[in-house]
Amino acid sequence: MREVTMYAEERQHAMARLVAEKRRLSVVALAEEFRVTTETVRRDLSQLERLGLIRRVHGGAVPADTLTGIEVGIGERELTNTDLKDRIARCALSLLPPDGSTLLLDAGSSTARMAALFPQDRPLTVFTHAVPVAARLAVLPRLHLHLLPGRVRTATQAAVGPDTVAALSRLRVDVAFLGTNAISHTHGFSTPDADEAATKQALIAAARRVVVLADSTKIGHETAVRFAETGEVDVLVTDDGAQKADRQRLERAGIEVVIA
Repeated sequence: MREVTMYAEERQHAMARLVAEKRRLSVVALAEEFRVTTETVRRDLSQLERLGLIRRVHGGAVPADTLTGIEVGIGERELTNTDLKDRIARCALSLLPPDGSTLLLDAGSSTARMAALFPQDRPLTVFTHAVPVAARLAVLPRLHLHLLPGRVRTATQAAVGPDTVAALSRLRVDVAFLGTNAISHTHGFSTPDADEAATKQALIAAARRVVVLADSTKIGHETAVRFAETGEVDVLVTDDGAQKADRQRLERAGIEVVIA
């Protein structure tokens, strides 16, 4: 896309005013409005968030006065950053353990995409608490699928709560693939909901190896409830939009950062 000649500061202030007026705008919509690339929009939004003028959310921005605990439903998340999530999901498939292994799949739009791309012929045992993930995997003939119990949240379409955590406490699997709402080298991996965080903590505790799938828009951000310190995650699969400084901080914490 050919960008319109406009001073960055002027464009950013116009973006902030438009977000305040519309109350929520996607990266794609802002790119079309200002006739710039989505990469330029993401840089502008990062600057505006540092200035306290907007808040970044999955795939877009909301006004700074929006409740910090905002959580976007999985249906909406499925429609944001789809190209990045497809690349990440395909890359994560290369990290599947050998045939006969066991794994856990967390809830989330990226893990659901990974499930949709699962190979037809792999004899693996999969445990999941996510209804969309289970629906995608249930048709695979060589897969041994187990759906974990618990109360299903509308926002994530995944089981959470004491029953889910108790079921996970009895498991020991080779690899867990998780999603996250935010990643910060100071706050770790976080999510807005306490029940979701408790379930993710149990997923991590049940696995010998932990892989997180997250597009680069989540890096450098924090949400209310931490579910993992950086040292508790072995691999982060993300895209090339991740800033070099952020990648280096995560790598110094012992995380292998894989760029899809």
